[in-house]
Amino acid sequence: MTTAGPQDHPVVPTRQGPVRGERRAGGSVRFLGVPYAQPPVGDLRFAAPVPPRPWTGVLDATAYGPTAQRRPFGEVTTIPEPTIPGGSILNLNVFTPDPAPAAGLPVLVWIHGGGFVAGCSASPWYDGAAFNRDGVVVVSIGYRLGIEGFLHLPDAPDNRGVRDWIAALEWVRDNITSFGGDPAKVTVAGQSAGGGAVQTLLATPAARGLFRAAISASGAVMRPQDRACAESATQLFADRTGVPATAAALRDATDAELLAFQDALDAPGEGRDGLPALLLAPFADGELVPVPVQEALADVDVPLLLGFTAHEFAAPAEQGASPTEAELISLLAELGLDDSRAARFLTERPGAGGGEAITDWLFRAPALAAADARSEGERPTWLYQFDWSGTAPGRTGQAYHCIDLPFAFDLLDAEGAEAALGAHPPQALADAVHGAWVAFVRDLDPGAAWPSYRDGRATMRWGVEPRVERDPLRAVREIWLL
Repeated sequence: MTTAGPQDHPVVPTRQGPVRGERRAGGSVRFLGVPYAQPPVGDLRFAAPVPPRPWTGVLDATAYGPTAQRRPFGEVTTIPEPTIPGGSILNLNVFTPDPAPAAGLPVLVWIHGGGFVAGCSASPWYDGAAFNRDGVVVVSIGYRLGIEGFLHLPDAPDNRGVRDWIAALEWVRDNITSFGGDPAKVTVAGQSAGGGAVQTLLATPAARGLFRAAISASGAVMRPQDRACAESATQLFADRTGVPATAAALRDATDAELLAFQDALDAPGEGRDGLPALLLAPFADGELVPVPVQEALADVDVPLLLGFTAHEFAAPAEQGASPTEAELISLLAELGLDDSRAARFLTERPGAGGGEAITDWLFRAPALAAADARSEGERPTWLYQFDWSGTAPGRTGQAYHCIDLPFAFDLLDAEGAEAALGAHPPQALADAVHGAWVAFVRDLDPGAAWPSYRDGRATMRWGVEPRVERDPLRAVREIWLL
């Protein structure tokens, strides 16, 4: 039961000890920075996550905890994601409308993006207030990034970031009842790298039973995703840094040193060509993640809602960033298109540039392949493309990467939203997108207005007037997949 306390600061028990949260206007209660594992420092820096030590007093959970992000993804990022110092980075945030064990509410567990090297769970764009209003508990999690989370090291467990996600989901299983959630009604969701995390969890046997549904927004994974690529990255790390690629050698490195090593690893040049664009990312290690994500998704009988924005990383036309035809043909060859399909891309996608090609290769084509494979196996799947484009300076006419999140969370007035979307984004679209997510989390179906992909490759087009079309992305499939 919820411990009696001041009305504006409820205290809730967990298996490790009680935590004090904060009630906000509208009734939503948030508990921030709650540890789900011990700080990954010292001997634990490259170890599998270890459950947190119990505490005896009441843990204050009214401020966001430390983040794994030590610098932003770029100088200018779409999503405001702060960097908070400290070692206890394996923490999570709970937003609930009713911190009472009898509530039995569905739960959305959110995994942030950032290319697996940046991002954090402390963004105002990930606030769970609107989901709480609609009867859903939200949990947002932090996890190890970059070298600490994903570089293959022979003396450390692989996919440490994946292990962090699983540990957080186990915490939810063991504790969410105290916050009003039902551990049998968990949906795991994420965007960009977070969407790739969701797909990876679907492919990870150790995560089965920890969630019943999944949402992958603009999900991206390492491609190719085999162990050989991870081992090549390890060798490249050693060659470029002159430092042994071992946990023992890296354990005491400073954050600045690890970031410098990461920059050296990811820089273009000799040895980098032919390796995946997402070099520090989950990979099929043959044990925790037995096979690549794309091979596994077709056989996982978990309801999956997935999709992408219309332009993702395509550069706005006014920036004049389109490559020459020769440069584009060369890029298409690097992305795996043969001459005939490259010619078709140039013919059927007039005016498309390198960003459009990367959008197809990294986001659209893999999602279409997954949806097609799952449809053939009669796995419950819903596909969307977010088409609405804002009026923000430099982004006019673009439905770019991350633009859909304030709509999904129904946070059009959140910090940074107007700068990213432009003035007066349509609330009716937020109502529709957010409502579909709530319905999916609650009912395992986004609603009658959105049929499953199996119905003629039905695809929701999120625009000013949302509509469903049958196979609207056929050209993308025929260019990239057939």
